[in-house]
Amino acid sequence: MSREPNAQLIAVMDEANVSNKGLARRMQDAAAQHGTSLGTTHVAVQRWRDGAGIQPPTAAIMADVLGAKLGRRVSPADLGFIDHAARPATPQPIGYPTSVPDVLSMLDGLADQRAEAATPDDLVIADNDLNSAVLSWMIARPDGVEADRPAHQRIGMRDVRAIRDAASMFMQLDFKYGGGHGHRALRHYFRHEVLPLLNASYSEKVGTALFGAAAEVSQLLAWTAYDTGNQRLAHRYLTSTLRLSQVVDDRMFGARILGNLSHQANYLGNHAQAIQLGRAAVEGAKGRATPRAMANYSAMEARALANGGDPTGAGRAMNEAERHFEHADTTDDPAWLGYFDSAELMGELCHCFRDLKMRRESVEAAQRAVDETDPKYARTLGFCRMVLAQSHLLNGELEAAVTTASLAVDGGDTLQSSRFQRYVSDFQTEVTIHAANPIVAAFNDQVRDALARLDDDE
Repeated sequence: MSREPNAQLIAVMDEANVSNKGLARRMQDAAAQHGTSLGTTHVAVQRWRDGAGIQPPTAAIMADVLGAKLGRRVSPADLGFIDHAARPATPQPIGYPTSVPDVLSMLDGLADQRAEAATPDDLVIADNDLNSAVLSWMIARPDGVEADRPAHQRIGMRDVRAIRDAASMFMQLDFKYGGGHGHRALRHYFRHEVLPLLNASYSEKVGTALFGAAAEVSQLLAWTAYDTGNQRLAHRYLTSTLRLSQVVDDRMFGARILGNLSHQANYLGNHAQAIQLGRAAVEGAKGRATPRAMANYSAMEARALANGGDPTGAGRAMNEAERHFEHADTTDDPAWLGYFDSAELMGELCHCFRDLKMRRESVEAAQRAVDETDPKYARTLGFCRMVLAQSHLLNGELEAAVTTASLAVDGGDTLQSSRFQRYVSDFQTEVTIHAANPIVAAFNDQVRDALARLDDDE
């Protein structure tokens, strides 16, 4: 789905007689006057002219700058951007597919859409739609695969292994470079190499494994779209993947998708839905998932409860996650769960302690997560360092907080993650009251330079 050039932005910039570099510089200066840092460069301005999405605070700064240049009021809507301050978010329909042909058709359409245009963090899903999708997954009988049907192509387990190997490769790219790096190549692979195989001829064993492998790729497309910042596309992939897991009655993988939906809802501030989805993952997987998987689902519920301000519920879910993980090595896990080690669990729990404002526990858990995380999981390490930085702030340790955040930004590659950039911008907002402090000013300069280099690399 190609973007249309933003004619309104182009027209206002022409009227103001300002270049891409000139607008970027003015926006950086305006942000600095308010004690914040903005990494806008001429490359980002050109993306917006080409039709890319923009975060509402950035759009507001752009409107103020162009308005000052023109000597009149300019709103984000005048620049072709949605004015989120004046327009409440509209609940988005889920469109949960009712049949196998429906879900395959929906996934084919999604794989034709680009994730590069980030959408604002205001995605709202109607409770009734969400309840209907979760209930359908909970109670529906599996469709089953249509084995040994006539088709022009017969496939076997070798084809399934190839898909899983590709999924593993793209997952490593995602962990290291962020979701935007491989999403385009992955969706092309999914649409042209994976989806057609689902209509081939295969045995029941191969077909079951094939649908599972396809769900793994679809889930990764959801995750990379989420990490890129396209929340609507990510959500549609997740709900479609949930339906795909239903075909072969893969309750363990379906629960993983519910956990991912909870993660996204929590990120977007939809706490009640995040809690509901986290609990649905736990309840839907009971008796059908390994201890390691159950630890993951309980951790998702804990994060939702902590962010929703329920310390009692969060503590219970955190304890359950740790109890499940104590038995993680007693059974074999699917390959897609291999990343969830003790460091990953601690990374989830340190978010809970931070959100619950448990100062000592948050520092201890975040430091442990940083120490134990394998550097190959660069983005995860970046998240944990930013949580550690925020935990130091909770304890009034400004220098330690800024030093830790600086190490996270030094990772560089993690900045390609829209989610990581938000961790950084949230931290910058928290230290705004110390903007005059030299170490904070130096950190803001570091962030601006890192984002500029990132734009220049694109």
